[in-house]
Amino acid sequence: MSPLKKTAEISNIVHMTKNKTVRLGIIGIGNMGQSHANNILEGKIPGLELAAIADQNPERLEKYPDTPKFSEGIELIQSGTVDAVLIATPHYAHTTLGIAALEAGLHTLVEKPISVHKEDCERLIAAWQDPKLVFSAMFNQRTDPAYCKVKSLIESGELGSVQRINWIITDWYRTENYYASGGWRATWGGEGGGVLLNQCPHNLDLLQWIFGMPSKITANCQFGRFHNIEVEDAVTAILEYPNGATGVFITTTGEAPGTNRLEVACDRGKLVVEDGKISFTRTEQLVSEHNQTADTAFVKPSVWNIDIPISGSGEQHNGILKNFTNAILNGEQLIAPAGEGIHSVELANAMLFSAFENTSVNLPLDGAAYARLLQSKIENSTYVKPEVKSSKVADLSGSF
Repeated sequence: MSPLKKTAEISNIVHMTKNKTVRLGIIGIGNMGQSHANNILEGKIPGLELAAIADQNPERLEKYPDTPKFSEGIELIQSGTVDAVLIATPHYAHTTLGIAALEAGLHTLVEKPISVHKEDCERLIAAWQDPKLVFSAMFNQRTDPAYCKVKSLIESGELGSVQRINWIITDWYRTENYYASGGWRATWGGEGGGVLLNQCPHNLDLLQWIFGMPSKITANCQFGRFHNIEVEDAVTAILEYPNGATGVFITTTGEAPGTNRLEVACDRGKLVVEDGKISFTRTEQLVSEHNQTADTAFVKPSVWNIDIPISGSGEQHNGILKNFTNAILNGEQLIAPAGEGIHSVELANAMLFSAFENTSVNLPLDGAAYARLLQSKIENSTYVKPEVKSSKVADLSGSF
């Protein structure tokens, strides 16, 4: 064991025994980092203390005069002042800082995506050697009661086998100002992708969390269709599953007002999630049975129209923070284990790989091959980033 890790573990044990609180350090005080910091300081996360922050931009640190500050994340990790870290930096640093935090014996929560590409995900996950360390990902939409209900219905067998999935998720609208607000945004070298790596990790995570991983992906990605960027801002992907089910996944940051509609065709009818509601058109007879036993050519199964009750939107980011804290203090089961974060990254990588190579991609994806292709995009990029218009932290209230 390294001296750094041993020192951090001793510090953690002493602190946890005395105080029953978790001292959290946030690395990256941009849009999400500041939102998390403010929620903690407002007391919205019982048992969680904002013990330190780190950011390379000193102006962001000045907003928290009473909180210990570091200019680099690695300095915070090595400081001995925290029991856990939340990594909310630009994407590529999720891997390096996550590995450093785990090796230092710190509980670690990583913003989405956990890494830019599958090979880096594997490196990060491999660094989690101590099962006593809580290692989680910020997949806050797993707290949404609508998606929790869909997952429950499928797992219970109530819907029968899934035949088709259609998800239109085009309400991630972003302006040109958004992309110009940070030098790292919307570049292969700074962000590693566009809508698939920034906004849609949430939906890709839910897709695999609820329905499992497809076996083949064919995707059309449009790069800079709506914005002056070099990465994808419009995607249409066809998914094929091992059981013969198919899916269509459509997303963009260029449409307004946009749509968020998940439609699931199954052996018990059709389920639709839209506008915070779940509508279930349930067939009285299994569709597969009706198909084989109907004695006329055009008759359809009789149906019941059911509105499945749900309430609220879940606790979202605060729910994940509470769960992370309670997992550390009380052993609560994680809502979003970080190891599962590799699946949404693999889906995003496979869609981009399919578009780059103009071919279908079989899963599991060759992570090394995709990493090489991404590196070639970085090295051969001729894109010139427009001048950054603003470094102000944005109001995220309309984003989720």
